[in-house]
Amino acid sequence: MQSTSIIRRWIRGSLLITVLVLVLAEGLFLYYSYNDLYGGVERAVENRFSTVVGRLQATGTAGDTATTAESRANVLRRVVEQFDEKDKFEFMLLDAQGVILATSSGTMNRDLTNGTDYGRALTSANGIGSAIFTTPQGERVMAITMLVPYAAGSIAAMRIVTSLTLVDGQWWRTVAICVGLGVLVLAFTVWSGLFFVRSIVRPLGEVEATATKIAKGDMKVRLPDTRYDDEIGRLCKTINQMAEDLAETERLKNEFISSVSHELRTPLTSIRGWVETISNIDDPTNENYRRGLSIIGTETDRLYTMVEELLDFSRLQNGIKMNCEVLDFVAEATDAALFVEARIRQEGMQLVYSEPPEPYPVWADPARLRQVFVNLFDNAIKYSEPGGTIFLTLSRTPVTVSASIRDQGRGIAPDDLEKVKQKFFKAKNSVRGFFKASFFERIEGCAFGFDRFFQTEETVYIQDTLHSKTKHQKWLKL
Repeated sequence: MQSTSIIRRWIRGSLLITVLVLVLAEGLFLYYSYNDLYGGVERAVENRFSTVVGRLQATGTAGDTATTAESRANVLRRVVEQFDEKDKFEFMLLDAQGVILATSSGTMNRDLTNGTDYGRALTSANGIGSAIFTTPQGERVMAITMLVPYAAGSIAAMRIVTSLTLVDGQWWRTVAICVGLGVLVLAFTVWSGLFFVRSIVRPLGEVEATATKIAKGDMKVRLPDTRYDDEIGRLCKTINQMAEDLAETERLKNEFISSVSHELRTPLTSIRGWVETISNIDDPTNENYRRGLSIIGTETDRLYTMVEELLDFSRLQNGIKMNCEVLDFVAEATDAALFVEARIRQEGMQLVYSEPPEPYPVWADPARLRQVFVNLFDNAIKYSEPGGTIFLTLSRTPVTVSASIRDQGRGIAPDDLEKVKQKFFKAKNSVRGFFKASFFERIEGCAFGFDRFFQTEETVYIQDTLHSKTKHQKWLKL
């Protein structure tokens, strides 16, 4: 279908224009060739008429008019009798009615005239008329008649008739050569055009077939991206890169789903075990009974939180409505720090934070901003060792505010650092556990959500190396 469509467009466009230009060029060439060939015959005859007229002009300059006219008539008869090109032309003298008075061959062959040329000479401004016709014997001839410009007795016109056999032969040879060249040019144009079009159609067919396989889920298929060093080659490389990215995303998604399934199975297993245990205890005051109910409640809350985070993730992918307002960035950061401070101490760590004295007004969604801070703190806690320190630093410039959360955790490998914003990515040095920030674009040790929650221009900065301090910093434009 694609091949047919491209070739059809090429035929309607480029090839059709080429044919029209070729036909126009050949038409003009044949037109001027025809005029040159047959016009040359006319010009040759007219030159002979001019020679005769010159002799008439020099004849009979003395004496009365009748004597002069008769002298000119005699000159014309002698010219006809002594005409030395009888093998090429037939010279005739005509009276006022167009009747033949004399011929260079000496015979009154009326087959060589149909009177058209004489009639045209009578109506022409220059007194010359021509006609091409076919004799009864089937020979094409040209007859040219010129009215005698001076009185010459009964002679009113001169006619020269010549055969067009040689001229017609040359004309048809010219036509044959011209048409032959046109056919060759057209054939070469079609061949070269089809070769060029197919050189595009063939790789596009491969691209189409490969893209179809990718669309059907075959992420292993690839295009040969080294065969063409042009736009087609770049397109092949782009599609291959797209296939690799899709394959990587699919792999990460599958790992993510596997991880989620495992994390969901853990509390369900605990709940199921305790339900079976409680079912065998009849005394509600039993310590194991109360402990089982407590664990079931805790695990149920955990499951509820996980499901809510999955729903948040789904909402983020489909677009989430922001309820932005002017708020104090410092106050939001301080509230988040107070919220997680008790947990930080419980984990044997300490929080270092110096609250700026002046507010930092920003345009943001307060609920989402708080969620981002809590998620970043949660991951910093998870990947810090007991006795470690977590640093929160706020700063501003005339046009931006920034928040930096830095921990002393294990860090991120350089290879993983480049993938921090890939969906579903999980680093090699990750620990077990389902992140609270699972619906963010994130990696182990940090959760990114700023670009989702702020309707303003922003930048994410990540500074991290394996086995060193981890720093995540966010700039917001005021």
